[in-house]
Amino acid sequence: MKKLTSLFQLLVRSQLGPLAALMVIVILFALADMSWGSGNFLTWRNLRVISSTASLIAVPAMGMTLIIIAGGIDLSAGTALTLSGTVLATLLKNSSVSVDEAGFANNMLIALAATLLTGCLCGFINGGLISLTHVVPFIVTLGTMTIFLGIGQIIAKESTVYAPPEHQPDWLQNLCYTGSRVEKYEMIAYVPSSAIVAVVLALLVACLLRYTVFGRNIFAMGSSPSTARLCGINVAWTTLVVYALAGFFVAVGGLLYFADVKNGNPSDGTGKELEIIAAVVLGGGSLSGGRGSVLGTLVGALIIVVIRNGCGLLQIPNTYTHIIIGGIIIIAVIVDQLRHGSPEWLFRMLPRNRTSVET
Repeated sequence: MKKLTSLFQLLVRSQLGPLAALMVIVILFALADMSWGSGNFLTWRNLRVISSTASLIAVPAMGMTLIIIAGGIDLSAGTALTLSGTVLATLLKNSSVSVDEAGFANNMLIALAATLLTGCLCGFINGGLISLTHVVPFIVTLGTMTIFLGIGQIIAKESTVYAPPEHQPDWLQNLCYTGSRVEKYEMIAYVPSSAIVAVVLALLVACLLRYTVFGRNIFAMGSSPSTARLCGINVAWTTLVVYALAGFFVAVGGLLYFADVKNGNPSDGTGKELEIIAAVVLGGGSLSGGRGSVLGTLVGALIIVVIRNGCGLLQIPNTYTHIIIGGIIIIAVIVDQLRHGSPEWLFRMLPRNRTSVET
């Protein structure tokens, strides 16, 4: 019994839990695909699709990781992402010159700058409202979620914005390419450029959290805002910067979104925030704040995509896929509660805890 108790506590408190869960899920789908599917789950082509699709979630989830570690939440991430993509699509569509004509480079730079500025501005608005009003982030971002959706629909004139191919440079068209040929924009053969972007940004965020004072302040603020204030941390300013920085990652996610679907539709953002938050939670991030990791977020994004991809290859209906992903999210939240010693009745049943209570 004591060995089982020790194993239980090790699994609950281990930071490698999400990675182990991903390995188990991959093995299960691989075996199921070999038995009942087409045998394409572990092919290079499908692995490229998985890595590229996961990057669409992982990039904006990097910003959400910072927010959740700081003890916040952002329900507007999905609509802010598609708003940024819609801005990019609109500017490219209205470009007066094509790729091969003089002056397109300036138009492209303006479009990219406007895209990044849109995401950062959305984050700045969220952080500013939260810092000034002291309203809980859930309520503030719930409101801005619909505001960003409405702004996007105004820009898109309540339709989908299609940018012509002649107004899209090669690197943008091939950013999320998952075919068999190797593009000159890919640093490593058979690795999609979008996945490389996600890994590079993940390394930058990891360095920010681990080696900078600002990163330590984020963890301190998420663990206890009152203690962080006593330690001299400007909580309001840190909150503003965290949300604005998260907006940058949302904007890059909007760029990848456009590169993937080749259009901008603000309505596509509805529901994307749930995937982004789920990636952080599945990766071990705590909704209570103070804990989260870049590696865990990457693994969380992969868990979502692997399940969706595997169910698709096995021809499992989307309804069941949603149920599976939802169940795994609930399990991840329960594991997070177990790390905090909740529910108490469960820990009272463990021999060591029972002994400590009796003594």
